[in-house]
Amino acid sequence: MGEAEVLELFRRAVTGDDAQAMRAGLERLFGLTSGEGVSAEDEYRVRHPDYVMEMPQSGERIRGRDAMRAMQEAFPTPPSIRLRRVVGAGRVWVVEGVNDYGDDVWHVVLTLELDDDGRIVRDTRYYARPSEAPAWRAEWVEPLG
Repeated sequence: MGEAEVLELFRRAVTGDDAQAMRAGLERLFGLTSGEGVSAEDEYRVRHPDYVMEMPQSGERIRGRDAMRAMQEAFPTPPSIRLRRVVGAGRVWVVEGVNDYGDDVWHVVLTLELDDDGRIVRDTRYYARPSEAPAWRAEWVEPLG
């Protein structure tokens, strides 16, 4: 599984509003179905050269797929990823997931914007640690999972 297969799935998502194709592309990109993702080079090419990733909570922006690749290569321990939900249409997709870093778990929401070729142009990410629910609302809620 390489760049061409992932891009084909992403193109199907863009042109046909195909959430199953988008989910399959993400699963292959991150190695969620096979246990092994695409190569770092293929992942690099799935991003547009002018790719931008923003993390509003920390006030950070990464410009260009070269900068993203360098940051990923410097990352001490990449997480295992579990997709919870993928919704969207055309060029804009929202992904909910859980990143497990071994000793720390974060919930993540990504907004992905793609070009007509299926390349990721923009990626906005929000991260949240699990937290205790406040007792005052227990009467109206039920636990997840």
